[in-house]
Amino acid sequence: MKTFMTAGTFKGFGLVMALMVLAGCSVAPTYNKPAAIVPSAYKEAPAADAQAGQWKPAQPAEQFDRGAWWSVFGDPTLNDLEHQAISANQNLQAATARLKQSRAMTQAFRASLFPTLDAGFGPTRQMPSGASQNMPQGTTASPQTLYRAQVGVSYEVDLFGRVSSIAGAAEADEQRSEALFRSVLLALQADVAQNYFTLRQLDAESDVFANAVGLREQALKLLQSRFDAGEISELDVARAKSELATARSDAMTVQRMRAASEHSLAVLLGKAPADFAMAPRPLERVSFRLPTGLPSALLERRPDIAAAERAMAMANARIGAAKAAFFPSLTLTGVAGYEAGSMGDLFKWSSRSFLLGPLAGTMLNLPIFDGGLRKGNLANARAVYEEDVAAYQQQVLTAFRDVEDSLSDLRVLETQTATQSNAVNASGRAAQVSRAQYKEGAVTYLEVIDAERTVLQTNRAAVQLHGLEAVATVNLIRALGGGWEGFDAVAGAGKSTPEHQANRQTVAVDSRK
Repeated sequence: MKTFMTAGTFKGFGLVMALMVLAGCSVAPTYNKPAAIVPSAYKEAPAADAQAGQWKPAQPAEQFDRGAWWSVFGDPTLNDLEHQAISANQNLQAATARLKQSRAMTQAFRASLFPTLDAGFGPTRQMPSGASQNMPQGTTASPQTLYRAQVGVSYEVDLFGRVSSIAGAAEADEQRSEALFRSVLLALQADVAQNYFTLRQLDAESDVFANAVGLREQALKLLQSRFDAGEISELDVARAKSELATARSDAMTVQRMRAASEHSLAVLLGKAPADFAMAPRPLERVSFRLPTGLPSALLERRPDIAAAERAMAMANARIGAAKAAFFPSLTLTGVAGYEAGSMGDLFKWSSRSFLLGPLAGTMLNLPIFDGGLRKGNLANARAVYEEDVAAYQQQVLTAFRDVEDSLSDLRVLETQTATQSNAVNASGRAAQVSRAQYKEGAVTYLEVIDAERTVLQTNRAAVQLHGLEAVATVNLIRALGGGWEGFDAVAGAGKSTPEHQANRQTVAVDSRK
């Protein structure tokens, strides 16, 4: 079978080749990450931090694993809870599914960069027009059944970068989803640690109340015996009973709060509250200081900042796709195979056939009028990009605020805890003196009650401050973007155990399964 090429056909091929040269000439704007407001040092950072006041350009590092940052607390129970949460938390499972969706969409959009190939087989019944068969005017062709076995190919030439811009937007969206997954993971880890320390704080408060109830029970027995002996009035006994009942009631309030905290921790671990319980254990004070690092490094570590930056890149790529819509698009199509009037003749060499799309004209689609549709799409894409830029810069400011808040909390809590310790010692001494003076008849029992109330309040406040210190430490780690290689704590009262060192290794969270 011979094929004859006319002069017009050669011109058509020449036009196609010229248009294909334009492929890859993207009209997408060059993406430049907007500058963010980055301070030279943290305002609330301790003066002893040698790195404070230094500055370095931020380099992307969000993709690196944070490691088991919670292991700096040296608590095996917390280590176990964190691993349970990573394995079974439902919010994290949902974030993993969203990441898989994004990766699948990226694969789907990237497929448009390659030709599509398909095959088909089957009979068709058709009646071509007489004119298409070069028959005389007024002649009608007879209907016929044709059997076809063909392979088809279609490919959109990436003129002006439309296809690559769409694929690039999908890739940026996938990276954004990965950063959001890391953000959910970090939030989960921080929530588990905070709930754990709150639970331990409530255990310590329960101990404070248990001690107070024990002392009030002893005091009531002593007063009751003195009243029975006629040494004191019933008023002191009534007051002692009231104080005992109040302490017991407050202890029940702490127990109720502990139950709610335990239930919240169970949900974080992906368990029903009925299937989870933790034995009481008072909180041990967290006493170490975290290095804050350089302010510019925060842009490298925070997954929410990384997600906001990738959203800008995605919006920028979509501007390119919207601009490319103003220019011609070129799609190449072709079909080749066999065609015959009977099944027996279908695969004979003489039955081969092919069909190419028009060499020019309809295969080159040139937009002329759409009522402003393309113009509106481009304006929308640019507005979305502007919104994402503002959101990115706001996220950076929020991140710095989070770090400064946590640093100021820890700085004030350190002094407040020391002051509260003095208050505990002073209130204990005051209660001891008041009890001695009451026995001597120098003061009334009302003053003893007031002194013991102060002891209870100061001890409870001290325990609560220790809990706030632990939570604030977790908040600082979260605000800094989690742990990473080289992350360490300047030890105070903290200890480094073998398990502590082992858990410093990277936590493998395979979201690609």
